[in-house]
Amino acid sequence: MTNPQDIPVQKPRRLACSRCGAEFGCDLSGACWCAEETARLPMPVKGEDCLCRACLREAAAMRSPDGAQA
Repeated sequence: MTNPQDIPVQKPRRLACSRCGAEFGCDLSGACWCAEETARLPMPVKGEDCLCRACLREAAAMRSPDGAQA
């Protein structure tokens, strides 16, 4: 069995938002800020990677409740 203390802790990735270029952190351990957001978009959109908080919220606001683009 693996001792949890033996598993290296990954540092958050530094990313640039695919839409606006803002720099932000992404924590792959599941403690990322985006996990707190209510918006769940299909990711990635063709040619995009993660979005910053502002762009994620803007993209979510542009979608209708059934997931179709508004």
